[in-house]
Amino acid sequence: GKDSVIGAGSVVTKDIPAGSVAVGNPCRVIRQITEEDDRFFDHGRPIPQEIIAQYM
Repeated sequence: GKDSVIGAGSVVTKDIPAGSVAVGNPCRVIRQITEEDDRFFDHGRPIPQEIIAQYM
C-alpha cells in the first residue's frame, strides 16, 4: 500500500495496507505508521534543491 515500509528480505504474498510496516516470510503487518514516525523521519518537509541536484 501507499507509504508502507517492507522489511529487508521479506516475502510479500498479499496486499499490504497503506501506511503500515510489514516484515517476515511470509510478510505480516506489525504496526501502522504514526504521526510521530512522520515527525521523526522528516516526512512532509521539502527536499533541498542541492540534494535533488546531487542525485539526479
